[in-house]
Amino acid sequence: MESEYVTTPFGRRPMSLGMLASQHLAETIEPGMKRSKWKLFRAICEARPALGVTDRALTVLDALLTFYPDDEISEEKGLIVFPSNAQLSLRARGMTPATLRRHLAVLVEAGLILRKDSPNGKRYARRDRAGAIGDAFGFSVAPLLARAVEIESLAAQAVADRELLRVTRERLTLCRRDISKLITAALEEGVSGDWEGISAMFRTLLARIPRVATAEDLAPLLDEMAMLRAEIVNMLERRIKTQKIDANESQIEHHKQNSNPDSNYEFEPSFETKQGEKAATDNDPNAGPSDERRLKQQRPSGRMSNRAGGAADPGAGASLKSFPLGLVLQACPSILDYGPGGSIGNWRDLMSAAVVVRSMLGVSPSAYEEACSGMGPENAATVIACILERGGHINSPGGYLRDLTRRTEKGEFAIGPMLMALARANGPMARHAS
Repeated sequence: MESEYVTTPFGRRPMSLGMLASQHLAETIEPGMKRSKWKLFRAICEARPALGVTDRALTVLDALLTFYPDDEISEEKGLIVFPSNAQLSLRARGMTPATLRRHLAVLVEAGLILRKDSPNGKRYARRDRAGAIGDAFGFSVAPLLARAVEIESLAAQAVADRELLRVTRERLTLCRRDISKLITAALEEGVSGDWEGISAMFRTLLARIPRVATAEDLAPLLDEMAMLRAEIVNMLERRIKTQKIDANESQIEHHKQNSNPDSNYEFEPSFETKQGEKAATDNDPNAGPSDERRLKQQRPSGRMSNRAGGAADPGAGASLKSFPLGLVLQACPSILDYGPGGSIGNWRDLMSAAVVVRSMLGVSPSAYEEACSGMGPENAATVIACILERGGHINSPGGYLRDLTRRTEKGEFAIGPMLMALARANGPMARHAS
């Protein structure tokens, strides 16, 4: 083993394997390698937590680099600086000798500088007759040059992590504001729904936000808040759609009543059907064409009568937004066993698995078809997955599904809270999207 690079500290300071490793690393500098000392110092400041140094230690390193004669660190120009403690203290903004020694030790332990102590522990350089430095004793900045690529990589990662944290915090703040104001708007507008439960869920999410958090801490909370916001938007959009349908029906009805104001309504008396007359005419084989025409004019169309009776548009559920497939599978992992080949990779696989589970749970085809019509096929499959996950707590899955379908059509049911409760019960929220 070569030992030319080994140098031990002066006095009572002990030698360690870490120092030996740093000295060995300093000997591995690539030929011709050079770096701007201030750009490298900035990278060290960015990567400070990963390097395990304090801000005061960086103040000392800054002072040490001011004694390096050139802007670029390179082997050709030497790697040793040899200021006295008094000079170093002045450039370290008046740091006391004891504090200075402590932070120099931190830099050595972090592998950023090396000690090259003289026989008597003093720092100095020997020069030849031409004034060139022949040998020097002090602090070597060779580890900075040897670790330049590593330090720059750590700095880039630190910058990326900081930017990710900033973006995550911004999104979380926007999501919090959106949820708060949407809930307030829903309450002021009198939108039907379990707004007390949704507000309680929102408060629970807010309470889980740590005071000092990383992007990894905030990402699951952001996913859950985004899902809650999507569910609230779904509920409000259903209310808007219902209002548009009601307004259109009112306009159509008003138009029908006033489309011919000059008419004498000469056939109007014949429309006054007595109780039982409608059924009798339907069953009378001798009823004439005029009777049939009058009955068709008298009866409103099926779609209009359903809407007038307050039932929701059958296609209303199809416009509801579905949640990301990854979140559904995280909340309901049991459905994975029923997918094609024992896995689920897309929505088609989930809907195929839902058909199998529907039959296994004893849910009738008609109940599932109604759910698909009222909620949309993706949301219906999601609800089946949730029912499977909560199977031990539901006595009649078919009746439960029909009840949820009715509540969805009335705007009283939201999938999000049920899905989030299961997601929390089954571990951290999935971050991948479908």
